[in-house]
Amino acid sequence: MEETILWKIPTLSLQTQQAFVVDELREYVSDASEMICDGATVAFPTETVYGLGADARNSDAVAQIFAAKGRPADNPLIVHIASQEQLGSFVMGVNEWEQQLIDQFWPGPLTLILPVKADALSPLVTAGLTTVGVRIPEHPVALALLAECNVPVAAPSANRSGKPSPTQAKHVWEDLHGRINGIVDGGAANVGVESTVVEVVDDMLYILRPGGITSEQLQAALPQAKIRFSKQSDKDAPKSPGVKYAHYAPNGQLQLVTGATSEEVVAFINKSVVQARKHGEKTAVLAYSEMLPFYKADRCFDIGARNNPEQGAQQLYDVLRQCDAQGIDRIWAEYPPEGGLHEALRNRLFKAAAAHLIDLS
Repeated sequence: MEETILWKIPTLSLQTQQAFVVDELREYVSDASEMICDGATVAFPTETVYGLGADARNSDAVAQIFAAKGRPADNPLIVHIASQEQLGSFVMGVNEWEQQLIDQFWPGPLTLILPVKADALSPLVTAGLTTVGVRIPEHPVALALLAECNVPVAAPSANRSGKPSPTQAKHVWEDLHGRINGIVDGGAANVGVESTVVEVVDDMLYILRPGGITSEQLQAALPQAKIRFSKQSDKDAPKSPGVKYAHYAPNGQLQLVTGATSEEVVAFINKSVVQARKHGEKTAVLAYSEMLPFYKADRCFDIGARNNPEQGAQQLYDVLRQCDAQGIDRIWAEYPPEGGLHEALRNRLFKAAAAHLIDLS
């Protein structure tokens, strides 16, 4: 593949970008849009993480996503669109509850699993399933690109499969430079973890992957629904990304720790750090701001206050990438509490640690 092209959107805050009419941003993404329409792969920012986009109808283009990422073929892709009107071209329809969720959360970090029309999308996108995940992202640069393309765009996270997701264009460059055709640099993602993926079945709302929209927000939007977190069996074909394979993992070994008190968690981690250093291993801890001074690792990364999971979500993937850049061998992280956006952090850390959780309580 030829050199990856980088387009940099003028430096603006996300708030300033939101004030722009999407049409005014389209001139900055016209070349990238043309490449996608011609069957190329282009990474672009969303409010969650950077996505790697290709025309979802074009199997040759979609195959380039899997090749660039090294992604398993049975792991479906989420389709991104600019407007609800585009749904009719590839989705069988939406029911009343699904429409309520669309009205409440689109544009935004919510993906709906919907029935797909036969032959409307590449079978690589759906991994052969009869459903497809769809969302409208909230980032204005993404909306401008999607509007300019005017095609459904398949876009998983723009990273090598299994590695921490990219929240900045430089992360995409590190992972995929020379493997994809282009990158649109629209600044840092402001949510920092992927979208929540949900499926409506009868009177149930299943959360297949926790993310930027919390279960509490979903319950408020659909008070009549019974909400459950869906557990994916390794034998089942995944309907959503991020539910079957190891994901988000740093190079160093990550271990999660929880306990009845913060003091016992700190004591256990510090003891583990001492043991690791005896073996010549470089150590790091991911901790909440209020506990950070008590740790003795080589590097101690602040993931924000315990009562501010939004900050943790924004920083998590960048911190994991910093661990890689600094050659960290062993990493310990405080396991987040339940509820709210903490659920997304718990999910991502659990996957990143390959389910290696120590419960001291």
